Amino acid sequence: MLKDRATLLERVRQLAQPVLEQNGLELVDSELVQQGRSWFLRLFIDKAGGVTLDDCADFSRELDTLLDVEEVLSVAYRLEVSSPGLDRPLKRPQDFERFRGEPVRLKTHQLLDPDGRGHQRKTFSGILLGLEDGLVRVQQTDRKGGVVALPLADIEKIHLDPQF
Repeated sequence: MLKDRATLLERVRQLAQPVLEQNGLELVDSELVQQGRSWFLRLFIDKAGGVTLDDCADFSRELDTLLDVEEVLSVAYRLEVSSPGLDRPLKRPQDFERFRGEPVRLKTHQLLDPDGRGHQRKTFSGILLGLEDGLVRVQQTDRKGGVVALPLADIEKIHLDPQF
């Protein structure tokens, strides 16, 4: 049985980092999930210009060997490596700089009314203006417009919005 997924994922990230750097890749996200009786270790990688199927296959092959040698996971699992997709999540501070000016959609942990519209909500969308002093700034693109500044700590998830 797997005891501490966060610790296991951190070890996977440590092993993956040199392989990522060597291939000009970045780790966007990772997860270890159980579906039925099967375990899946999923890694989402990216690079400037996007990743190819060959990038995913090469990285997967190298990482799989390292994971086997280091015996990181004590259960049988399937390693899946893919692109984060068009609706890529923003996780690290540098993501907010890299994707400044791009359309985003975000969801907060709790209902908020940061722009004083008189109704609280959890979902916001618009153009990412950046991350400054722990606040994510978004130019809303709905009828009323305006800029909202939301504390990063209050955001459950934020991702690029290809539907824009």
